[in-house]
Amino acid sequence: MREILEQAIAKRQKALSEFDSKQLMKMAGIPVSRNYLAKSKEEAIEYAQKLGFPVVLKGCSDTLTHKTELGMVKLKLKTKKDVANAYDEIADKGIPLDGVLVQEWLDGDNREFVLGSIRDPQFGPCVMFGLGGVFTEALQDVSFRVAPITSIDAYEMMDELKTKKLLGAFRGSPAVDKEMLAGALVGLSELINTYEEIAEIDINPIIINGNKPVAVDALVILKQ
Repeated sequence: MREILEQAIAKRQKALSEFDSKQLMKMAGIPVSRNYLAKSKEEAIEYAQKLGFPVVLKGCSDTLTHKTELGMVKLKLKTKKDVANAYDEIADKGIPLDGVLVQEWLDGDNREFVLGSIRDPQFGPCVMFGLGGVFTEALQDVSFRVAPITSIDAYEMMDELKTKKLLGAFRGSPAVDKEMLAGALVGLSELINTYEEIAEIDINPIIINGNKPVAVDALVILKQ
C-alpha cells in the first residue's frame, strides 16, 4: 500500500487512478471487481477473454475522475470486436491515459451502496456508509463513524440507514452478506486511519452480486 501511495505522491498526483485505487481497496480486504490494465488493443482483447464476456472498458488515469461524462466508459461488451471498437473509441478521445481498464461485468440486483471516508476538520478520519448509485445525493441516506471502527460499529451503521430493508432479502434477492460488508467498512477505516497521505476515499457503487457486496468503482484522493 505504502509503495502505491509514495509513487503517486512522488509524481505529484492529486488522486490515484481507478486501477491503483482498487488495488489499494483489495489490499485492505475490500471486495472489488476483477480488473486488468491494458496498454494496447490486443491486450484489452486478451484480458477480456481471460475475464470472460461481457466486460467493461474504462479509460484509466489519475486525472480522469469523471469518466462517464467524457464517454470513457463502455459497458457490457460481448465480443472481441466490441472490445476492439470500444478501445479505439476511448483511445481516440485524445486524453492522456495510463491504459484502458478491462473489468468484469457483474450482474447486480439493482441494490447499490456507497462506502467512503473523509478527514473531518473537527473529528479527523471518518467512515461513511449509505445508499449508493444515483440515489446517493438525492436521498442522502448515510451513516458516519469516527475511525477506527469495529465490526460492531459497522453493523450499527448498516442498521441506521432509513433504507436498511434493502440489506435484507428483497424482491426475490437474498439478504446481503453483512459480514463481508462489515469487513469492508473496517478495512476502509483502517486505511484512512493508518495512511495520512489519503484525504478521501469514495467507493460508489458497491453492487450486490448474488448476496456479495463488490466495489465496481473506487477513487482515492490524496492530501495536497
